[in-house]
Amino acid sequence: MTTQTTRKTRWLTALTGILLFSLPLLSACGKTEAVNGAAAAGSGTSVGAAKEKIVVNLGIQGSTNLFSYARDKKIFEEAFAKAGAEVKWHEFASGPPHFEALASGRLDFGSVGGTPVVSAQTGGVDFKAIAVTGDGKKGNAIVLPKGSTIKDIKELRGKKIAVAKGSSAYNFLYRTLEAAGLKDSDVKIIQLQPDEAKPALDTGAIDAWSVWEPYITTAVVQSKASILVSGQELGVVAPGFLVARTQFTEQHPELTVLFLKTYEELRQYYTSHYDEVTDHFVKTKKVDKEIVSTVLKKSEPLLSPITPEFAKAHQDQADFLFNAGAITKKLDTSKVLESKFVEQALKELKEGK
Repeated sequence: MTTQTTRKTRWLTALTGILLFSLPLLSACGKTEAVNGAAAAGSGTSVGAAKEKIVVNLGIQGSTNLFSYARDKKIFEEAFAKAGAEVKWHEFASGPPHFEALASGRLDFGSVGGTPVVSAQTGGVDFKAIAVTGDGKKGNAIVLPKGSTIKDIKELRGKKIAVAKGSSAYNFLYRTLEAAGLKDSDVKIIQLQPDEAKPALDTGAIDAWSVWEPYITTAVVQSKASILVSGQELGVVAPGFLVARTQFTEQHPELTVLFLKTYEELRQYYTSHYDEVTDHFVKTKKVDKEIVSTVLKKSEPLLSPITPEFAKAHQDQADFLFNAGAITKKLDTSKVLESKFVEQALKELKEGK
């Protein structure tokens, strides 16, 4: 078996695991929430004339970010109530499970990294990436355990590296290895979710961890870990996106615009009141103030149309994954990128509508 075939087999095995990982989450979601997003959003009735409230299903991952703050403060609930709609929140551990929920009609909007977007398009999920939420430069890094003597990426040869399959950090790891002239076969990649990788880092069971915020800062502050390399140092632009179920955007374009307008108004407040937001998370989530403050400043959210620069960066990411054997077909990523709603939302906000 050739090296290329071996690498492709490893990538495909890992990506197959994305769907297997997401099924238990969606099963639990279905048992605990009797919400049929597809039926509610698919009535075809306008908001003003609706006899039955439209349910808008929002995805959330993590407990100290913009969506977490929004849920605590009921920001989207208030905005959509004025339009005669109801908001339901659904929690996910990472980006890939969002798309299983989108595909089944249980989710209408979510925020994810670029790698899950590529995987979802490869899998034929019907969705649109409707806005950019960040350039990804500060969002991913490879961290080392306390006392590590590794100083250079090339020193990872033969080392055990933990990473969550299908995550933005997964793509970052492979691009980091490529930049250093290493292959995946030169290192020992261990598939671990963050709650498993953190203890492994603390005990020295792994030599490095490719991960995203807030886990980067948490490892540095709590475990005295060090950062070997970050996306910013490598200059890797890996945009994150707000994603939406295509059917929902087609049937309720006005609610799609409302979602984006609400996000942007909240984003402006959120990024200009970091002290208040930090104190809120410290009080409500019982987290370390230094960690929260650092993470908020390192992962400032954006709301941007999908500019040519962001579109190119996303296409480059998909091409990289294809060339590495991670996905089975070459993609035209422009087919799932849709900026008209965010452009309309930003225009209306500028005009005071």
